Amino acid sequence: MTERTAEPENPEQAGPDLLYSEAEEDLRAAVRSLLAARCDPADLVPRTESAEPYDPALWKSLGADMGAAGLLVPEELGGQGASAREAAVVLEELGRAVAPAPYLTSAVIAAEALLGSGAAADGETGRLLAGLAAGRNTAALALPWSTAPGAPLATTVRAAADGALTGRVTGVADAAHADVLLVPAAGPDGPGLYAVDREAAGVTVTPRVPLDLTRPLADAALDGAPARLVAGPDEAEAAVRRALLAGAGLLASEQLGIAEWCLAETVRYLRERHQFNRPVGSFQALKHRLARIWLELVSARAAARAAADALATGSQDGPVAVAVAQAYCSPVAVHAAEECVQLHGGIGMTWEHPAHLYLKRAKADATALGTAGRHREALAGLVDLPAPAG
Repeated sequence: MTERTAEPENPEQAGPDLLYSEAEEDLRAAVRSLLAARCDPADLVPRTESAEPYDPALWKSLGADMGAAGLLVPEELGGQGASAREAAVVLEELGRAVAPAPYLTSAVIAAEALLGSGAAADGETGRLLAGLAAGRNTAALALPWSTAPGAPLATTVRAAADGALTGRVTGVADAAHADVLLVPAAGPDGPGLYAVDREAAGVTVTPRVPLDLTRPLADAALDGAPARLVAGPDEAEAAVRRALLAGAGLLASEQLGIAEWCLAETVRYLRERHQFNRPVGSFQALKHRLARIWLELVSARAAARAAADALATGSQDGPVAVAVAQAYCSPVAVHAAEECVQLHGGIGMTWEHPAHLYLKRAKADATALGTAGRHREALAGLVDLPAPAG
């Protein structure tokens, strides 16, 4: 492993740390070993087509037994007290396995929304975080999965004076399997963030048919559903934006994992597949295509690590790093997945081979939490780069 250079005397002048620490590599090895034993991509097709795409035993092993669900939660609130860097490593491995697990939506986005609400250990928010960190419960932020971090938060849910929620939210990722929905709503005193149990009276969650079957989407309809206020007008909007920023930044690590698997699997296949009595991978045209993916992958890793490091350190450049990571990693994952399907030839087009799962996840991720174009537009505004005239 490459040794780290000495830290600069002035921390404010330090650049992002793109290297993986020994602890992060140990975490990667543990997660990869678990997923290799419990989440083989070849076995995912029948599971994703079933009524229960998630494997509760896998989530228990990953979230509760390994403690990955509480990485972002401080120790005093029942978590591991780690950072976005460690969460990024977990998401890289989940992307490599295209695992149907609610890690990004629950352990990252929902947890960050609660942390941004000013959590106290003895309050409602603290109890919710403790349940998430222990892996006992999962939560989903009730916003359309396409919502970008800087997009206007036009809520479609109203909160009455007693906290009852009424309204409808479409396209919520993992809502059908979450124990708790975190719902941004317009209340009597302004915007608020409310927690409502998915199985409470007045809550109807209707699954949709998504492109990516490994991350289900659902519509949530609320009709006088009883809810608890977890963030008032002063914190709610900032908490939601914090959650979306963390989600978009760490989604880049999942996209990196997708691209890594697609390249590795394609190289392996082209070494084994023979035509004209020679490995297909020896043909120069295919070497060039693989080399292009590798170059894109190296840059994608740098962008994703920079975003994770910025989120972990609370850098003021966090929004810039996240926008760069999403603008770059999103098309890289799609390109790697498309090449994986095409270069596998006939077998890559079949339903039995898992390549299509990676292509669908990459395509779905490309519209999740803002498209690459939306992030490029946001980046231009963040760095004061005016749009072309005309």
